[in-house]
Amino acid sequence: MSSVNDLRSAIELIKSIPGEYVETDVEVDPKAELSGVYRYVGAAGTVMRPTKVGPAMMFNTIKGHPDARVIIGMLASRKRVAALLGTEPEKLGFFLKDAVKNPIPPVDFTGEKAPCQEVIHYATDEGFDIRKIVPAPTNTPEDAGPYITMGLCYGTDPENGDSDVTIHRLCLQSEDELSMWITPGARHLGAFYDKYEKMDKPMPISISIGLDPAIYLAAGFEPPTTPIGYNELGCAGAIRKQPVELVNCLTIGEKAVANAEYVIEGLLMPHERVPEDRSTGTGKAMPEFPGQTGPAPMVPIIKVKAVTHRVNPIMQTTIGPSEEHVHMAGLPTEASIINMVETAMPGRLLNVYAHPSGGGKYLAILQFKKSVPSDEGRQRQAALLAFSAFNELKHVILVDEDVDPFDSNDVLWALNTRYQGDIDTIFIPGVRCHPLDHTQETSYNPMIRDKGISCKTIFDCTMPFGLKDHFQRSQFLEVDPKKWLPDMFD
Repeated sequence: MSSVNDLRSAIELIKSIPGEYVETDVEVDPKAELSGVYRYVGAAGTVMRPTKVGPAMMFNTIKGHPDARVIIGMLASRKRVAALLGTEPEKLGFFLKDAVKNPIPPVDFTGEKAPCQEVIHYATDEGFDIRKIVPAPTNTPEDAGPYITMGLCYGTDPENGDSDVTIHRLCLQSEDELSMWITPGARHLGAFYDKYEKMDKPMPISISIGLDPAIYLAAGFEPPTTPIGYNELGCAGAIRKQPVELVNCLTIGEKAVANAEYVIEGLLMPHERVPEDRSTGTGKAMPEFPGQTGPAPMVPIIKVKAVTHRVNPIMQTTIGPSEEHVHMAGLPTEASIINMVETAMPGRLLNVYAHPSGGGKYLAILQFKKSVPSDEGRQRQAALLAFSAFNELKHVILVDEDVDPFDSNDVLWALNTRYQGDIDTIFIPGVRCHPLDHTQETSYNPMIRDKGISCKTIFDCTMPFGLKDHFQRSQFLEVDPKKWLPDMFD
């Protein structure tokens, strides 16, 4: 069993690793200032430069919230994620592939009192205001409002009782209301909500915040790897080799993660939509994973019934376009592609990297090995399978076994020395991708039939099998550099 089973034990682990954790006692305003600080410390991803990959950061003094702390960037480093899961950075895709195929279902909490219910606030209490209880940050000065960005939403299919989890952006709208953005056709809870709306009934929903990193990463899987009916908490259980514990909510007929820092209990209301910026009128939503701030759409409303939390809770948050989003979206993407390609053509795909420039969703680099003449062309078939494994993928770059897919300079070297645009580019137009891509709109291209339709593209930067000798890289003498610089190569 893993020593990490909640947010607090995860923090203790990364504290023990040099360079992976920092904290401050200087007061910070959760309204724009907190994210503004972390942009420089370690946000990275598609965040506007200057930014960098850096440590997770704990803010111990939050303006307006004397009893809470906020941590950001827990998953914003591939090295840190690997340490938290007990594997190597280059093996994360394979590690998650194995976990998702061998789920351990969640179980009910059996203790006297779940940690997440140490403190209870009912919406019927005098003066109840979720905005004063939950220190949700506002990412930028023009955000629609304070956002919960690490909220694990738990719901149940009203027809067959299947439960599932997904992460959604949630904007605090009033003292007892949240809005919820549901990507069209891309989330299991969206399918459940559709059924509730047809029944004209509110959907019970819990929102668990501040969790074991394994839960957040497992929740990033999507169909076809995890079809409707697959509860990703089972994948988190497989990662930890022990089941996730759930507790019954106090005001709704639903469950929540027992050792969460915060739990919000509420009802997702049918047929009710409001502008996401209803409380501010900014016209904007929040920074989205491609790196731009999108317009505020019409979104459903959650009527909050209660908020429970630990004593001195830790709010966990992320910046939408940061490296943290890259890993929550991209690592399940890598695992899904590996699973799909390995099933179809075992032994040829060596690795996959969901590149940060695509937010973990748009760009994948596939390292492919051609061993015999008949492998020529299979690399492009692998790219097609990647698009099938993850439908939001827009671009695939194919590289050979001597190119490091995690080194962007090496990948661009392959693009410049093993690629000709007219014969090595494969276009697949008119395919559904992701609605947050600003080029996938009719205003950008009138030929696009609907928002979210894209031209998927394969860049084949692999050398032809028959010309491998012609493209061989310079071979250097193999030595052990530790002999000369033992500290550098320790």
